[in-house]
Amino acid sequence: MESALPVAEFQQIKLRPVPKVKRRAPQPPVSLRLKHKNTSATTKTTTLTTPAKLYGKDLSEYDDVDVESLLAQLSPEEITILAKEVDPDDNFLPPDQRNSYECTKEATGPLNRKQLIEHINKQAIETPDQPEFEPFVQGKVRGKKWVPPPRDARDIEAEEQIAIDMGEEYEHALNDATQEEIIDLAAILGFHSMMNQDQYHASLLNKGQPVGLGWDGITKSTQQKLFPMDPPNSTDVEESIKRVKDDDSKLIDLNLNNIKNISDEKLEQLFAALPQNEHLEVLSLTNVGLTDKTALLLAAAIEKSKTLRVLNVETNFISPPVIVKLVQALLKCHTIEEFRASNQRSAVLGNKIEMEITDLVEKNSSLLRLGLHLEFNDARHRVAAHLQRNIDRIRVKRLNQRK
Repeated sequence: MESALPVAEFQQIKLRPVPKVKRRAPQPPVSLRLKHKNTSATTKTTTLTTPAKLYGKDLSEYDDVDVESLLAQLSPEEITILAKEVDPDDNFLPPDQRNSYECTKEATGPLNRKQLIEHINKQAIETPDQPEFEPFVQGKVRGKKWVPPPRDARDIEAEEQIAIDMGEEYEHALNDATQEEIIDLAAILGFHSMMNQDQYHASLLNKGQPVGLGWDGITKSTQQKLFPMDPPNSTDVEESIKRVKDDDSKLIDLNLNNIKNISDEKLEQLFAALPQNEHLEVLSLTNVGLTDKTALLLAAAIEKSKTLRVLNVETNFISPPVIVKLVQALLKCHTIEEFRASNQRSAVLGNKIEMEITDLVEKNSSLLRLGLHLEFNDARHRVAAHLQRNIDRIRVKRLNQRK
């Protein structure tokens, strides 16, 4: 037996942290039930209680064992062996101390990820592939070839017995019909699986069937059509604001869509001039960078407008509460028939905002069209029903005026 290490050398040994060994809870005794059958109608049951054991001892004897004293009696080598066998459930320990793998090689330098990946790729290319046991031969079938099972004779007889009596007139027409006429008939009846896309569209547009495309024809891709880009909006913002201020009678429709460089000062000037204008009917401000600050000014201008019928503020940066303010302003402006404000900064308005908008719309008697994405069915149905009532009331009113 080797002699114990001196104290000085023992203190220089770096010991790994001793993992905490969880004590196992005492197991309940195992019960075995044996049934003895008697000749009589009664059954006698005998229960034998066998306590669970570990290494020949009952588990209850290990409850008073002091684990710390046992670990103190172990030598450093035995502690190292124990640490390799036990995987401590401790996330605070580094990974190299939670497994039994120990790398004895010293680090050659700092990690270079690029060189490591290049080395792995080089090894993968230089490593020869494992030879196949049987080389691939083109056309050679290996193994058993799948053969479909034979069909039942009763199914075949049932298919042969199915017949549709369409009458002599229809049978004569179908027997003498050409392939193009049958394709047109299939397109009219909606049998899309009997034809390809080109045949279907040719039948609907009455252009005649394409040449060379029969029942087995294959639709080929056509060259993509290039359409010119839409020209940018060339509306002069400053001149338009001036015409709104001057109440130009020819300015009925003002379209400022997709103009990116409109400053907040210009928008404020435009909204300040709206209440005094008596000819502008359509105002489109799609994708102009409207924010909550400028949208609130627009709401105040809507309340005083006298001739505005259509307002479009889609694709901007208006928050849901400010959209409610805009819809609320429509109650004081009895001329606006169409309001659009979808595709804003917040894609989802929320149940509370949608219910507020629904209540406001139901109080509006002049609104006919609303461009807002409502997520909840209740809000959509209530808004649609109220707008339909407004449309019906206006139609009845016009009919009475004509009479």
